Amino acid sequence: MTDLDLVTDEGLILHRDWLSASEMARYRRFVRAQRQRQFVAGRVLARMALGSLLGVAPRDIVLEDRPGQAPLLKSPAPRGGLPGFSIAHSGRWVACAVSGQTALGLDIEMRDPQRDLAALAAQAFDEDEMAQWARLQELDEARRVAGFYGLWSAKEARFKLGVVAAAHSVAVPHEELSVVLCSELPLKAPPAIALHRLP
Repeated sequence: MTDLDLVTDEGLILHRDWLSASEMARYRRFVRAQRQRQFVAGRVLARMALGSLLGVAPRDIVLEDRPGQAPLLKSPAPRGGLPGFSIAHSGRWVACAVSGQTALGLDIEMRDPQRDLAALAAQAFDEDEMAQWARLQELDEARRVAGFYGLWSAKEARFKLGVVAAAHSVAVPHEELSVVLCSELPLKAPPAIALHRLP
């Protein structure tokens, strides 16, 4: 995970050289500067994590952007199957999770109590999630907000993984964020957050 407040514009401009042609095409389509920053930082984090897992320099990782889907690892070709990885961003935070054993879906969300959480729940949650949201109404505001974002992040992480319901889901504690990691197979060890500065 990285904090974009600690990343200079000049540093991100240098890291744009790491992007593939398809990634640069997507980068240029973003209108907001913040979204461009999130995109570059996410792809750099993914390359750092994949490089560590595969034993290659991060800059040697080639990702292909796919509209509406997670990026595809094009090179190097890993032995023993493709690693699972997922990128997420919210506000100033950007995160990436990688596994050599299973597919992953990661979501992070800044907890914002000012949003109309009831309206968002009614729009996005299914019947089971609405029942869980209803039970959260009995809690104090801080726990109700944390509960909402936990439900939201779990739903988004499952979507990224490509499953609606059945997945192994783990909430990872963070003081500002709701962080949920879903995996196709059970994880061998609980995930932990490591804060990285981009090279």
